[in-house]
Amino acid sequence: MSPSGTPRPLSLVFLLGMGMASERINCPSRCSCQYLEVNCTGQQLQEFPAAIPLDTRQLILAANNISYLPAVELSFLADLVYLDCRKNFLGDDLDFTFIGVAKLVYLDLSFNNLTQVTFSTFSYLLSLVMLKISDNPNLVAIEKDAFANNTWLRHLDVSRTGLTFLDTSTVQDLPNLRLLGLSGNLWHCNCSFLDFITWMTGSNVHFPDADSITCYTPEGLRALKMPAVEAQLHSTCLTQLYKQDYVFLCLVGFCIFFAGTMAAWLAGVCAVIYKVHTSKGEEEEEEEED
Repeated sequence: MSPSGTPRPLSLVFLLGMGMASERINCPSRCSCQYLEVNCTGQQLQEFPAAIPLDTRQLILAANNISYLPAVELSFLADLVYLDCRKNFLGDDLDFTFIGVAKLVYLDLSFNNLTQVTFSTFSYLLSLVMLKISDNPNLVAIEKDAFANNTWLRHLDVSRTGLTFLDTSTVQDLPNLRLLGLSGNLWHCNCSFLDFITWMTGSNVHFPDADSITCYTPEGLRALKMPAVEAQLHSTCLTQLYKQDYVFLCLVGFCIFFAGTMAAWLAGVCAVIYKVHTSKGEEEEEEEED
């Protein structure tokens, strides 16, 4: 019956029933589905769920046991803009995994087992605005051009990972970056890291938990915050010479001295030869005249 009390046409009732049944059938097992959203949070899934509706815009796979994201199945979700995969077991190699979801805006890979980020990991996500790869304790390397194609990136979180170094150009060349999470990492504050620290202190980017962005090594700088570290590194890295520097300077000085000595000796030899040759020529001329 309709709200007005008149019976609905059987065809309309049938179509509505078929639509609801179709919606239930298309939703992956052990997941809940709403309009353009699939939520599989905390379902102990071992694999990427099958039969995800192709028009899905938001996919939540948080708190499962998924260790692999199939690139082919993901590529079927061409309209996906939001993907939450936090608290899984994703790791090893994610290169080319996201090649088919170029519209993705939000990606959360925190609390996983990522080990590295290369240029091929996120280079196809041209619309990416927020990327969370924090709390990956085995993440020890991010290539300096890893985010070269992610020019819309505004929020990047690499907090609490295994990183000890980050090249300045990795984040400096992101024109829209506004927030960068760096806290809780084991930063190695040597002279190679000075450029990054200098960029941090002069940047307009916001750093959450700034008090937790401290050095882990060397021992003399442990637990120091970045502004204080910058001052110390400036005084040591820009003025101090190490043993290898002195050896190099000695070698350069010796080479310059040796080259100058050889040049002077050759010039002297050439002058003597020229003088002897000239003297012989004059003597021969005098003999001819006699």
